[in-house]
Amino acid sequence: QAVVLQNGKHAVTRVRVMQELAGGAAAVVECKLETGRTHQIRVHMSYAGHALLGDQTYSRKRKLAGAYTEQVAAFPRQALHAGFLGFKHPITGRALRYTSPLPADMQGLIALLSV
Repeated sequence: QAVVLQNGKHAVTRVRVMQELAGGAAAVVECKLETGRTHQIRVHMSYAGHALLGDQTYSRKRKLAGAYTEQVAAFPRQALHAGFLGFKHPITGRALRYTSPLPADMQGLIALLSV
C-alpha cells in the first residue's frame, strides 16, 4: 500500500499526539480513521515521516537515536494497538464497539521511552 495523489482510494486518518517520548524523538499518538484501508495507519504515519516503531515494512529504516536504540530494536512487533474499534455490522446495521487495554509490552516500551 502507498499514498498516491492521483487515481488512489480515498483514505483519511486523524492523528493527535497524546504524549511525547524520548525527548521528542517518539510519541504516543491517537489515530482516528474515517476510512478503513489496508495498512492505513502504517502507510499514513510513514508518509508523514513518523513510522511506527517496529514496523519493518513502512519504517524507511529510520532508527531512534540515543540510549534507546537497542531496546527499541528488540521490540518484537509493530508498536500499534487498537484500544477501541467501532463499526456498523454490515448485515444488521447494529453499532458494534470493542475496547482493549494497552498490552504489557507496549506499556513497558512507553515507560522506557518516558525517561
